[in-house]
Amino acid sequence: MYIPTIEDVKLAATRIAGIAVRTPLLRGDALDDAAGARVFVKAECLQRGGAFKIRGATNAIAALAPEVLARGVIAFSSGNHAIAVATAAKHFGVGATIVMPANAPRIKLDRTRAMGAEVVTYDREGESREEIGVRLSTERGGALIKPFDDPNVIAGQGTCGLEIGEEISPDIALVPASGGGLASGIALALPGARIVAVEPAGHDDIARTLAAGAIQRNQPGVRSICDGLMSEQMGEIPFAIARERFDEAVAVTDDEVLRAMKFAFLNLKIVLEPSGAATLAALLSGRVEVRGKSVALIASGGNVDPETFARALAI
Repeated sequence: MYIPTIEDVKLAATRIAGIAVRTPLLRGDALDDAAGARVFVKAECLQRGGAFKIRGATNAIAALAPEVLARGVIAFSSGNHAIAVATAAKHFGVGATIVMPANAPRIKLDRTRAMGAEVVTYDREGESREEIGVRLSTERGGALIKPFDDPNVIAGQGTCGLEIGEEISPDIALVPASGGGLASGIALALPGARIVAVEPAGHDDIARTLAAGAIQRNQPGVRSICDGLMSEQMGEIPFAIARERFDEAVAVTDDEVLRAMKFAFLNLKIVLEPSGAATLAALLSGRVEVRGKSVALIASGGNVDPETFARALAI
């Protein structure tokens, strides 16, 4: 099992240049006042495809040998990784087949298809996306681009942290986490920051994993509006990084996430999907002690259905 390093993150930055965009660090007086800290919001909601995932997908596809790339790519995803793989595959001129939950947000299904990918849906409750992805990869010969348990994906996600580190030296980094690809990549890129993983309430496997020292699984059937943070467990490679670098993991409720989405819209003028607002929810609800600190907060995505966004604004 290869564990990526900061050198892999730097290499990834050269591979994705011109495909992924450099997103801004946003500031807001209302946010600083609410947190009692200097808060810098990394607005990955403004990233190509609406989320950070284009970073890892592009790096992983760019790393494939030409003869492998020519056979196309396969991925499984609840949404943002799907959009990212479809976008990167289109850039490289190869086909993409994406396994997605039948009940994934419509905006994510539509955007994945709009990028030219074939979408294969499955029942989130009764079928395994990993098994379907492996089967399709075997049948079609396409390379399987995993959403988080892949060193090239992790290194690509780490470029988000690399950009942060070129502008500020945060004391704390709040990162949404499920499979752990983004959070472990950020940890590689920001070695001096305290890394706090944020996950949905009731889906707190990372907190339990850190406490147990071994990967823990989530109970089946637990749901959250944070559809992008619903992996059954974190990956083996992210865990190898997390046990050395994650300082803690905290959980946020759906209501806290909805309030954070509204706060981001009113005070930062950005649209966040629930998963992308989880870190802001953790900050505003006081889940993490940040007073007097410099905080990097990853707003990971903005691909939200209009109905969910309207619900947030009405809260």
